[in-house]
Amino acid sequence: MISQATIQTILHRIDIIDVVGAFVKLKKRGANYMGLCPFHNEKSPSFTVSGTKEIYKCFGCGKSGNAINFVMEHEKYSYVEAIRWLGQRYQVDIEETEVSPEVKQRQQMADSLFIINNFARDYFVKTLFETDEGQNVGLSYFEERGFSEEIVRKFQLGYALNLREAFVREAQHKGYNLEYLQKTGLVTVRNDQPIDNYRGRVIFPIHNQSGKVLGFGARILVKSDRAPKYINSPENDIYVKSKVLYGTYFARHAIDKLDECLLVEGYTDVISLHQAGIENVVASSGTSLTTDQLRLIKKYTNNLTILYDGDNAGVKAALRGLDMAIEEGLNVKLALIPDNEDPDSYVRKIGAEGFRQFIADNKQDFVLFKLHVSMKEAGNDTTRKSQLVNEIAETIARIDKVEDFTRQQDYIRQCSQLLKIDEERLVDLVNKFIRERLSKQALNEQNNNKKKGGFDAPPPDDDGPSLAEMYPEYFPDGAEAPAAPAENIFNTSERQERELIKILLRFGDKLFDDEQQTTVADYIFHLPYDFESLSENEIVKRILREYKEHYDQGSIPDKKLFLYHPDNDVARNVAIILEDKEAELSAAWKERFEIKTVYGDDAFRRDTVSTTNYLIIRKIQKLIAENQQEMQTATDFEAQIRCLEMDKHLKQIVKELTETVGTVIFK
Repeated sequence: MISQATIQTILHRIDIIDVVGAFVKLKKRGANYMGLCPFHNEKSPSFTVSGTKEIYKCFGCGKSGNAINFVMEHEKYSYVEAIRWLGQRYQVDIEETEVSPEVKQRQQMADSLFIINNFARDYFVKTLFETDEGQNVGLSYFEERGFSEEIVRKFQLGYALNLREAFVREAQHKGYNLEYLQKTGLVTVRNDQPIDNYRGRVIFPIHNQSGKVLGFGARILVKSDRAPKYINSPENDIYVKSKVLYGTYFARHAIDKLDECLLVEGYTDVISLHQAGIENVVASSGTSLTTDQLRLIKKYTNNLTILYDGDNAGVKAALRGLDMAIEEGLNVKLALIPDNEDPDSYVRKIGAEGFRQFIADNKQDFVLFKLHVSMKEAGNDTTRKSQLVNEIAETIARIDKVEDFTRQQDYIRQCSQLLKIDEERLVDLVNKFIRERLSKQALNEQNNNKKKGGFDAPPPDDDGPSLAEMYPEYFPDGAEAPAAPAENIFNTSERQERELIKILLRFGDKLFDDEQQTTVADYIFHLPYDFESLSENEIVKRILREYKEHYDQGSIPDKKLFLYHPDNDVARNVAIILEDKEAELSAAWKERFEIKTVYGDDAFRRDTVSTTNYLIIRKIQKLIAENQQEMQTATDFEAQIRCLEMDKHLKQIVKELTETVGTVIFK
């Protein structure tokens, strides 16, 4: 939605030292800058930022990328959010492409609600600290809870005066629309008169992961049979309760560093733990966990530890989110706070270190916990025990990631022992649930295809496909290897493809032929070969394709277009390609053909010829091998002659190409 012109303006103004320096204290070391890595705990700096290469790299945890990638990783922003942040920092007006009236209306509504919420937050904070009622009632309550002024200000807590129209009068005086004020839930209308909805309550602003105020929670301070203890903002264009976890904005860095998220129920639990120095904590605000909330947690970590009250309600609330958490691939633990305590009261009772130790000593595996609780409830009831076996098998069946196969098998072994049933029987039952789920997914896809006018999937056999056929990733012989990390994405045969990308990005606009005034890009794209089709790596193919699209339109793209690409895989791998201190051809190429490659002066021209010729030679060598294979299987004399002539022709091309760069091919 953001125009390319705006993005290009921002890219040309970006200074990675300035961007990273906004979050990390950097010191100059030679040509680069160094600091403590913001992505993991370290005492000695291993985090390096290169201003000339416009990349950062941590040699401790391995994270690397560009300025946009840093903002996305550090702040957990999307690409668009990072661009907006950079636009604001460098005072670039964000120009957006034309959108439909409906979309534009939704955007304007969302912007209006955010503006009103920001005004309300500031109003409630001011009321808390600068009015007699706010200090005597609201601030006194927070002090009684043990909250320091620092933590109150950090979480932007506030107070609403116990007057019918105090807030709405101020809001309307500032020009805020009554309809939008109602939409936020801050104001309600009774008998055609607008009145404050949160009067006489302390206010807890609810932030999204970038720090914007989505809505509010408001707690009453006097006992009332008619008024609920807490009221929250109604759902609207910006606030959807199932997609929000309280405290995410304040916890995101700690969760990232510690690689664990603690989940509690209430606002005050989060605030108390933060005050104690335990910051990797968020709250579900007393609701059952949703898939969107679990996916929000997974953006930061795969490790979730749930801290709930030890009463029956707390246990049941925790168990409700188990199956969804497992489906999302989260490693879930549970620590139950002792009876009559909650995380807020318990951390104040035993202190921060005692609380950390309590979690370490008492957190237990969620699946096994569910089994123990259910077995205790079932007692000697045979029917309930049978039902329990099915429930636990269905839970285990939801562990469907290839890398979690061992964990699934371990659960089957432990649960079969606890349930005192045959392990093979439990395996069969787990497989049954897997097949049922996959069959249901296939049926849903088939129905979706019908709606889209696509083809139906063939009906399954009467007996149904075997587990190995439907779920091959659960069998070691058929399991796919895990994806290689980005740094290893280029294998030996792909080094030249990497060199080709590096040459285009660094020297594409340089003159290759002074007389004909042709550039390096001209030379590469006017060769009678399609390098995209010669390449094997998908990232390389994509970069070549996008580069050539710009070239065909009459422009040679700047390397920043790819270094700051919206696709993080492209941006990360371009950073890797450009990261080398000096460009090097593969060891095999240098040793075999005795080519020295040092960029600078006119060396890039020789390297361009060497790299393109290597890729062409590699392709021709494959054709030679295929031709020789065809010659061996040819049954008639004429076919053999054709193959011999082709072999001679292909080898002549290889010879001419190698002579171009003064090399000799040895058998």
